[in-house]
Amino acid sequence: MEPLEEINRLLTERLPLYKQADMAIDTGFITPGETAEEIIERLGLESEIITVELKERSYKILIGRKTLKAIGIRLKEFRPSKVALVSNTTVYPIYKEIISEAMDEYGVTPEVFLIPDGEGYKDSLWAFYLYGELLRNRFDRDSLLIAFGGGVVGDITGFVASTYMRGIRCIQVPTTLLSQVDSSVGGKTGINHPLGKNMIGTFYQPSMVLIDVDTLKTLPRREFNAGIAEIIKYGVIYDEELFKFLERNRDAVLTLDPLSLTHIIKRSCEIKADVVSQDEREAGLRAILNFGHTVGHAIETVTGYTRFLHGEAIAIGMCAASDIAVRMGIFSKAEAGRIKNLIGLYGLPSSMPQDIKTADIINAMEIDKKVKAGRLRFVLPEKIGKVMIEDGVERELIKEVLQAALM
Repeated sequence: MEPLEEINRLLTERLPLYKQADMAIDTGFITPGETAEEIIERLGLESEIITVELKERSYKILIGRKTLKAIGIRLKEFRPSKVALVSNTTVYPIYKEIISEAMDEYGVTPEVFLIPDGEGYKDSLWAFYLYGELLRNRFDRDSLLIAFGGGVVGDITGFVASTYMRGIRCIQVPTTLLSQVDSSVGGKTGINHPLGKNMIGTFYQPSMVLIDVDTLKTLPRREFNAGIAEIIKYGVIYDEELFKFLERNRDAVLTLDPLSLTHIIKRSCEIKADVVSQDEREAGLRAILNFGHTVGHAIETVTGYTRFLHGEAIAIGMCAASDIAVRMGIFSKAEAGRIKNLIGLYGLPSSMPQDIKTADIINAMEIDKKVKAGRLRFVLPEKIGKVMIEDGVERELIKEVLQAALM
């Protein structure tokens, strides 16, 4: 048989199988090597994969470059009846075409719901707006939400997903460094109240987390630095080598070196996945993830969520917790200096402005979720890479440390 006839016969024979494929690649004008590269990129096969082990609620975290282009094929495995993409008015316009093309190729046309950009919009008003949009568009229990944006979008979308019809599936696609290493992983969802941050929320695990490090190229420098605060936190509570990496590779990190970024994001997600797998609902170990948050959340509350980015407030909180640990004799002054120095290296604040009243900070801490029977809980470092949970830090000591830390 002539070669061309054999090729046509094979094509005719295989065509029914080809039609079942989720993806088609025109190989007429590219080499086999280029074809392989196209397949790898389309499927996101170069991604680092971490599994959060929670039995039937286990899910994967995919970390890599150009992984946004794989979102369409990844959605196919969930077979949703409807898809909604929740984002904000700043992020969505930047990536609209990439997202649309990635989904259109696989026949997915999502409803797009946008909320304003900012922590001040993570509240019940905008949660109810999203409920209304889902109801108007007849979303059912087989539907799926995609949280596309930073921590605010991820938190409120996760909260809505966990409560709409008592729970529908949600995929987290974080686009800020802070959300990539923290809020998108672990299943904490929530909205704010004027009296406290994240005081209304649920534990609800996503079905998948898709992290594209290339989205950090469009992130403002201040927000990028704020994300570094959470990575510093992971180094202090769990991994001194990660802390040292940040000390030694500052320039590579700040110039968005892809290998450095992938390393610190992956390691942060590994740490959080390990902690969450052992303690999903914060009955014990998971509380160490709150290092810096007792004071940090209070600062955010007192300033109305508008003056400091979350990571900036947490940076101040980590320094305060370190100073408390030093005064209690459980942490060395030299190690506390390393933490403060590293925070400064990444352009983050280490102390509070003088116009913030210490009394207001302590009052805000009294309402925090971490208060136990009237006792203020702090996560305190014993050494870099290891922390302890202390439920009985005296208010007078806290006051002294905060006053000493005023700018």
